[in-house]
Amino acid sequence: MTRRTSIYLLILALLLPFAAWAQPAAPAIGIVIMHGKGGMPQGLVRPLAEGLEQKGWLVANLQMPWSRDRKYDVDVSAAAAEITAAIKELRGKGAKKVFVAGHSQGAVFALHHAAAHPPDGLIIIAPGGDVSANFYRQQVGASVSRARGMVAAGKGADSADFDESEGGKNWTVRTTAANYLSWFDPDGAMNQLKSSRALPKSLPVLHVAPTSDYPTLLRAKREMFDALPDHPQKRLYEPNSDHRNAPRDSVEEIARWVTEVAAR
Repeated sequence: MTRRTSIYLLILALLLPFAAWAQPAAPAIGIVIMHGKGGMPQGLVRPLAEGLEQKGWLVANLQMPWSRDRKYDVDVSAAAAEITAAIKELRGKGAKKVFVAGHSQGAVFALHHAAAHPPDGLIIIAPGGDVSANFYRQQVGASVSRARGMVAAGKGADSADFDESEGGKNWTVRTTAANYLSWFDPDGAMNQLKSSRALPKSLPVLHVAPTSDYPTLLRAKREMFDALPDHPQKRLYEPNSDHRNAPRDSVEEIARWVTEVAAR
């Protein structure tokens, strides 16, 4: 090594810390992820959670009350508190910007939560499970009426078997009448358009709508997107994917959009 090279390397070593100091630090990013109906954190949303963790983000991949194991064990307000607690924990770990992402039913509930507690950005992936839709009312309407009657009679804490439906499949869930009504009331938290229109105009939203989604969701896509706040960073992303694989196939676009929003 020549004397000139040694001097150059010494100068470079001295200047590098100052160069790093001069660059503005990227904000630490946290994201809350919610699975779809009957899902689990280690299911369809796992590739999304792992992909974002690999980018150095703080990730809270939650098991929500509509999971395979929980079966609506709490009502809407308790579920909202779980998301709020996860956001608080991420901020406590150092996240300066926190985003909320939901897949399918998780997306619909993310809309509801964000209307009252706006994060720094919202990602809805193939939103589905709108209880106000006519088809859904036909499938569970009788159970909703029965639960409403039980609550009115002071029996909201009583458990019973109530109808549930997804993708043309019907089954029953056992929970309290009050819990069931809070989730399936067509004018309640899972009314997709109602929640979308209640979002603050300052909230950026990324709507992921896979090109091979279920036909009913494809038909509702434009109305869904148009109902979101008219924010400069509102985006519609249409990956070449289906309903189940949309979280996995949207990792890079979600990361790109979040990074762009966080930098503002």
